[in-house]
Amino acid sequence: MCIRDRTYKTKLTIITTNYNILTLKLNKLDNYDMKILGILTINCRTPDRQIGKKVGLSGVSVKSRINKMERAGIIQNFTMKVEPPALGYGVIYLVVPSDDESDIVKKLKLVGEPFFVVPCLGDITACGIVVEKDVEQKTELVKNLISNARIVLTLDPKESEFRADLTKTDFKILEQLLKNPKEKIDSLAKSTSLSTKTVTRTIEKFETNPAIQFTIIYDPRKLEKFIAFALLAMVQNDTRKVLKEIEAGFGDYFWQVPFTAKEMLVLFMYSDNIYNADIMHHKIKHTDGVAFTEVFFPKKITMPTEWISNSVKNASRSMKLHVPIEQ
Repeated sequence: MCIRDRTYKTKLTIITTNYNILTLKLNKLDNYDMKILGILTINCRTPDRQIGKKVGLSGVSVKSRINKMERAGIIQNFTMKVEPPALGYGVIYLVVPSDDESDIVKKLKLVGEPFFVVPCLGDITACGIVVEKDVEQKTELVKNLISNARIVLTLDPKESEFRADLTKTDFKILEQLLKNPKEKIDSLAKSTSLSTKTVTRTIEKFETNPAIQFTIIYDPRKLEKFIAFALLAMVQNDTRKVLKEIEAGFGDYFWQVPFTAKEMLVLFMYSDNIYNADIMHHKIKHTDGVAFTEVFFPKKITMPTEWISNSVKNASRSMKLHVPIEQ
């Protein structure tokens, strides 16, 4: 090898090494990033400048950090979450002692449409199934298909607090937002042939409805020194009262809106290490009114929106406000 080739190779090695060091530094998460992620999970349409005011950064810095987390694969995509009862569907929540995601999804589709599938540490998977009707009958079918599945909760749309009251116009805008939850008002107005005023009013309606959420899918494995976990609590007393008490002590560690249904409370939290996560779990477990707790550490998060798309398509062909999925 000539001197010229060795010099070129040395320079290339130095450039590559410096690039890798810079990339590692850029991808390193800090508390600002976690706060930004928390806001995006609650509403990914929140403007960068508004996020900046909440976390103490400029809008430009927030945009840069979001782009960094997208490039690093921490933010996998922006999406929408709609609670099934709000559109007239039942939902079955269950835990399967397996992390074979493809096999689980295959069996879920024999019952209804997957709502979410989250493989967790400990070879277990938390799931939700969207069903059109006959929730009790479908629950028995799940037990027969997945003999070792543990049913956590079932929700019939008639007994759920989630309501959407969507109009034809709402469905039209929802259809576009499913493609791009962050689409600008002007662009939405153009693609739906509606006024910007109508689009703005509809999005505000969505944002204030707890059944509809503009959110993100993130990769739990890439949070580095931070640990994301879901804490499920079964409550004996008033669920809202218990939540208020827990929130007073641990609200700073919430990074998604807590989910409440019947006697079930699910807290989406994060910690800087496993020991602090265990301490939080222990204290919440002994909160007055909490009968049982369980912690899930997600490895991957999948939240299909096909069932929402099907609902929107059916609504566009019907005069009804809420149209069940035809299975």
